[in-house]
Amino acid sequence: MDSAPGDEVVVVGAGVVGLTTAVVLAERGRRVRVWTRDPVGRTTSAVAGALWWPYRIRPVALARAWALRSLEVYEGLAARPARTGVRMVEGVLGEADLAGADAWAGARVPGLRAATPEEYRGSGVWARLPLVDMPAHLPWLRERLLRAGGRIEERTVSHLAEADAPVVVNCTGLGARELVPDDSVRPVRGQLVVMENPGIRTWAVSTDASGQLAYFFPQPGRLLLGGTAEEGAWSSVPDPAVAEAIVRRCAALRPEIAGARILEHLVGLRPARDTVRLERELLSDGRVLVHNYGHGGAGVTVAWGCAEEAAALAAAPSG
Repeated sequence: MDSAPGDEVVVVGAGVVGLTTAVVLAERGRRVRVWTRDPVGRTTSAVAGALWWPYRIRPVALARAWALRSLEVYEGLAARPARTGVRMVEGVLGEADLAGADAWAGARVPGLRAATPEEYRGSGVWARLPLVDMPAHLPWLRERLLRAGGRIEERTVSHLAEADAPVVVNCTGLGARELVPDDSVRPVRGQLVVMENPGIRTWAVSTDASGQLAYFFPQPGRLLLGGTAEEGAWSSVPDPAVAEAIVRRCAALRPEIAGARILEHLVGLRPARDTVRLERELLSDGRVLVHNYGHGGAGVTVAWGCAEEAAALAAAPSG
C-alpha cells in the first residue's frame, strides 16, 4: 500500500546519526528521502574509530538511555559482523573507575571488570564493547534504508526550509552551525593514523599524565590509532607532527605498533555541543522540524536510541 503524502520525511544529513534515523523512520512506514552534501563514504562518520562508549555527552540521563538502547541493537548486529561491520571486542579503558563505569552502565556492559596489571599498567576498566568498522557499517545502513524503500539524494542544502516534506529531520551535525543556525555547535578535531595490524586483537583507550589521548582499535585489515580532541579546530589536513606523536603514545602501550607500516592519515571534525539537541519544532507553515544533532564523538554510541526518539517526535500529532 502506498504511503500518504503526510508520511513523507526528509532527513538532512547522511552520517551515522542521519542514516540510522532514516532507517528507523523507513522501517516504521514513513516515505523517507535522505539529503546529503557528501556521499555516505565521505561523511565525518566514515572517519570514526568507532567504539561504543558514552564520551561524556549530555544530558547524562538521556544519553545513558540512548546509549544502552544502541548497545542492545549493536549486540544483535554483531551476530553478522561481515555484513554489518559490528563486532564485540574486548579492551581496556585506561584511567577509568570501575565503580563509576558500573554506576553508569550497570550489568548491561558485558565483561565489565577492573583491568589486571598485566592488561593495563595503571587503573583501568576491562569490557567487551561494540567496535564498529565504519567503511562497512555505513554502506550496510545505506542498503538497509534502500531495502525499506528509502532514497538518498546528493544535494547541497543552504537552508532547512528547502526540504519539501511535511516532516524534516535535521541530522546535519556540524552543518547545523550554519543551517539552523546554531553557533553553539563547534568542531572537535580528531586525527587518526591507519596502520597495518601487527597482530593486536584488543582495543585500548588511555590518557597520559599530561592529558594526551591515545587509543588503538583493531579493525578488519587495519589498526586505527588516535587521537586528538582539538576544540574549535577546523583544519581537515593531517599534521605529520601530530601523527608521529600519536604513534609514539600508542607504541608506549603496545611496542609492536612502532614497527607497523602506516597506510594512511585521516582527520574528522566531531560535531560537538554542550548538550545533544533532540527536540521537535513546529514551523510557521505547520510543518514539523525534528533536530537530532550535537553528538560530538558519541554518534555511534547513541545513534539507535536517538533515532528511535527522533522517529517518535516525527510521528507525534501536531499542535
